[in-house]
Amino acid sequence: MLKNDQLDQWDRDSFFHPSTHLAQHARGESPSRVIKTASGVYIEDRDGTRLLDAFAGLYCVNVGYGRPEIAEAIAEQARELAYYHAYVGHGTEASITLAKMILDRAPANMSKVYFGLGGSDANETNVKLIWYYNNILGRPEKKKIISRWRGYHGSGLVTGSLTGLELFHKKFDLPLAQVIHTEAPYYYRRADPSQSEEQFVAHCVAELEALIAREGADTIAAFIGEPVMGTGGIVPPPAGYWQAIQKVLKKHDILLVVDEVVTGFGRLGCMFGSDHYGLEPDLITIAKGLTSAYAPLSGSIVGERMWKVLERGTDENGPIGHGWTYSAHPIGAAAGVANLRLLDELNLVTNAGEVGAYLKSCMTEALGDHPHVGDIRGEGMLCAVEFVKDRDSRTFFDTSDKIGPKVSAKLLEQDRIIARAMPQGDILGFAPPFCLRRDEADLVVEGAVRAVRSVLG
Repeated sequence: MLKNDQLDQWDRDSFFHPSTHLAQHARGESPSRVIKTASGVYIEDRDGTRLLDAFAGLYCVNVGYGRPEIAEAIAEQARELAYYHAYVGHGTEASITLAKMILDRAPANMSKVYFGLGGSDANETNVKLIWYYNNILGRPEKKKIISRWRGYHGSGLVTGSLTGLELFHKKFDLPLAQVIHTEAPYYYRRADPSQSEEQFVAHCVAELEALIAREGADTIAAFIGEPVMGTGGIVPPPAGYWQAIQKVLKKHDILLVVDEVVTGFGRLGCMFGSDHYGLEPDLITIAKGLTSAYAPLSGSIVGERMWKVLERGTDENGPIGHGWTYSAHPIGAAAGVANLRLLDELNLVTNAGEVGAYLKSCMTEALGDHPHVGDIRGEGMLCAVEFVKDRDSRTFFDTSDKIGPKVSAKLLEQDRIIARAMPQGDILGFAPPFCLRRDEADLVVEGAVRAVRSVLG
């Protein structure tokens, strides 16, 4: 980029980018890319560089880029009614229709949908509702939330606490005291390599039971988890994990919050990860796939047993004291309606399952025997390749080697393919749009092989 480029200079002088090395960016030591347009699985920057986005933005552009149906729905809504609030019973045709469409697709026994803007604020809503619920039930001490190490649930104060990744805690005075963490269901990184999946699940259950015993079940309100861990490494749970965990939660009267921000609306090849794994949530967090990121929108789907208590609370105390100015924003809701219709019309959820399985299978065949590839895993349209210094001894690279970022950068440089170097490990993550074709999956695998060989031999 030319040094006299005004837009580039404005970017470095004015724009506070999230999840960015701020000093390097401001000094011009790290690249800046201005995205101009996009179509299907490809994005294009203002210099005309075309990139295959094998991470769908941030796991979110599920229907693919450039869908005129959603753009037209947004424009039509903006012309008719750009905004009105949802307080004290107000609604719009779009927000009411979308709530009904979500519940029609949601797991059994879900009752209502509260709308926000992003996954972080949806999980903030969930925690507030959980605390309110226990106060109405006369259990003021039952407030702690159990999350899992390596889980990702947002980057606010409570939600950043729920997130179990060092980067989101360090120097932010997190986690807050009401949030406690338990073992991640990360079978490949189990401490005892001799454990079978069944034994490792038993270990995770024992760790959870021990945590509950230490803290006291009467102080613990809820457990939150992603059906498949996303940002923590794209980690599907070992067989039987969720069944075993749910038994513990039911025994101790602990609510289950299923964070489906990544998995909701089709990424696992079915509408919800809860159905895929037989989960019975009290709350479901939704966001990314709700609108395929064409407009900001999130939601908290409230289960029937919680809803009855919330109703009781307002009978006893008056209107519930929770709301956002942009809750159920009409433009976001219109995008959501168009997006869910498109998912159905184009059969994209089925395609996500089929092409996602093909991607993982081809990746395993191409890289499964590489001496520095320790694990290839995934579910639906999610895939991850984990790199190790020595696969036989399961010796990991030193973090300073930055192998994951190097492979990701090489893939972008050589083949113009976007993958994500996942945090806390040398893991290359893939989460393409659901419209990915098999020939495009082949390009992703071929590029990954070239990048791995360039960096690791």
